[in-house]
Amino acid sequence: MTATPTHTPDHTSPDPRAAVPAQAPRSSARSAGPRPCGRSAGPRPSRTAPAAQDRPRRALPGLAGRRGLLLPLGVAAALLIPLAVAFPGAGSWPAALAVDLSGPLGRAGDWIIDHRDSHWLFLYGFGHVSNAVVVAVRAVYVLLLAAGWTGVTALAALVAWRLAGIRLALTCAAAFAACGLLGMWVPTMQTLALMVVAVAASVALGALLGLAAGLSPRADRMLRPVLDTMQILPAFAYLLPMVLVFGIGVPAAVLATVVYAAPPMARLTALGLREADAGVMEAAASLGATGRQRLLTARLPLARRQLLLGVNQAIMTGLSMAVIASVIGAGGLGDRVYQALASVDVGAALAAGIPIVLLAVVLDRTADAAGRRIGADPVPAREQHLLRRVFSGWYGRLLTLLAAVAAAVAGRIADSSLWPESWTVSLAAPVNAAVAWMTDHLYSGVPVVGGTADWAARFTGWILDPLRSGLQAAPWWLLLLVACALALLAGTWRTALTAVLALAAVGVLGVWEASLDTLSQVLAAVAVTLVLGFAIAVGAARSARAERLLRPVLDVCQTLPQFVYLIPVVALFGVGRAPAAAAAVVYALPAVVRITVQGLREVDPTVVESARSLGATRSQLLRQVQLPLARPALLLAVNQAVVLVLAVVIIGGLVGGGALGYDVVLGLAQGDLATGLVAGAAIVCLGLFLDRVTQPAKEA
Repeated sequence: MTATPTHTPDHTSPDPRAAVPAQAPRSSARSAGPRPCGRSAGPRPSRTAPAAQDRPRRALPGLAGRRGLLLPLGVAAALLIPLAVAFPGAGSWPAALAVDLSGPLGRAGDWIIDHRDSHWLFLYGFGHVSNAVVVAVRAVYVLLLAAGWTGVTALAALVAWRLAGIRLALTCAAAFAACGLLGMWVPTMQTLALMVVAVAASVALGALLGLAAGLSPRADRMLRPVLDTMQILPAFAYLLPMVLVFGIGVPAAVLATVVYAAPPMARLTALGLREADAGVMEAAASLGATGRQRLLTARLPLARRQLLLGVNQAIMTGLSMAVIASVIGAGGLGDRVYQALASVDVGAALAAGIPIVLLAVVLDRTADAAGRRIGADPVPAREQHLLRRVFSGWYGRLLTLLAAVAAAVAGRIADSSLWPESWTVSLAAPVNAAVAWMTDHLYSGVPVVGGTADWAARFTGWILDPLRSGLQAAPWWLLLLVACALALLAGTWRTALTAVLALAAVGVLGVWEASLDTLSQVLAAVAVTLVLGFAIAVGAARSARAERLLRPVLDVCQTLPQFVYLIPVVALFGVGRAPAAAAAVVYALPAVVRITVQGLREVDPTVVESARSLGATRSQLLRQVQLPLARPALLLAVNQAVVLVLAVVIIGGLVGGGALGYDVVLGLAQGDLATGLVAGAAIVCLGLFLDRVTQPAKEA
């Protein structure tokens, strides 16, 4: 996230708006201090200091230029909107400007199916890749089963203890124990084996791509649209070509996970390499180090933190994708969640979803502890207790491994390699009973406010339907002009050109009306997400206690797989577009709250105190000081809300969301490469358009 710059205020009036920061020269900033209320109190500000009325322009260069566009854009709207009303039939995309890709893609899919068992490309290329993936996943899975629950739990706890201490060790041990108590030990090991192989491959691929992008600006420009496409393309669109090439099973699931999880690693690796300390690099070059030596001894060590963060992000994105890949036979916890979705069994879905959350928490905390440990000053041996000194160094790693092996052997001797059935607890019955009660009492018949079914019907009838009808009835050229205007206000002419071309590509692909249907769902869900997210974030930023209470809730909401959200919303809201929007709101809300809270907390405390000393109320402080200074964070929150909502609205095609999500799911279910890939490409274009109109220009 972009950090908010620190500013020193120069108070010249008691108006709280005077606390808005100015980027004054350092000399005047040092001499100017807070002044008491009143114009005549204290010395006058220096002549070199900018005037108070000029400060917003200096703090936000380029904003005034974009505001100057409002007048011509308003005139254009006044002229074009009457034309749109006069010609309401021009809403559909012209057939002459559309390209039918169903024929070529259909023939490509048929060729793959016909030659998958005979062509040399599959026999000696993809076939070896598939066999290697199967062997690797099976080897890791057999090793985990051989270690048993005692060995796996002991190894996880010991590694966590060496990295971060006893608290994380107890957390890891409790997490794996909870997976066994819920009766999900074997599915958890299946998911963990798939994750180990997929994350290792995605880290290797992402590191290579990041290495190229970090060392070569030309490679960075070439890889950027590729990485954007890999991240925006919906998960289901990855699965269809993987199934056609590799068939249903583990290889397709692992490779789809690799493609989805590699971009974060590549981006962070490139970032770490580009931000290497220039002084260190010059010193290495002056000592005669070659390019390879500078890379191995300077650039990579300086980028260790970014590399560890990339591994962490690869783990989290890979875990979410591994769950989605259960649709094509990945097995494990994701398969249990998908089966529960098919039967609307909330209890079974929660029993499989909790181990996914625990696994994500364990992997996230362990990777984060490893990143903090790298580069930190070592604790002197005399200040460590005896056990810590014994387990330090290379022999400490060996002792950790030997202790885990001893625990595994003890478990095998006791004949308890698998979690005992008598130690399991079933959540399905009580959870389903609670859901049934909520459905019976909240679905309909609630006095005054109405039930959740009434809310869904009103949200669909009052918001989703009018928004979809308005977008589909508007002329296509008017929507392109609106996209251009929004992108110009957010960025530059290049941003506007990209947004217009992305939106026009949707029409060229022949899915204009379905894309506008998806766009209406995204806009409605984003609006609800931002209203709730900003309101919650303001309360959390004002109260540290409220933030502590919210943190575990946000952690759970962010790590639960997207499928899990669909089951309770279907039980409460029924089937349709409203449940898809509700699931998207719940999924995107944590990111909006976290980013907004962090942005509000990073506002310069001296500016806040100065505004308070001038008599600003809490409302004035929020509206005139904190929100303007947190503008970069708020814009980032809007952008992330759009991306996350789009991802879940697409999955909402499974529960009646329709539009592009339904086309992607239908293409996967029927093996129709044309339907699935065209819808996936349209989603990429839609995501690119929404990203450009919600991301502020770097020049601003």
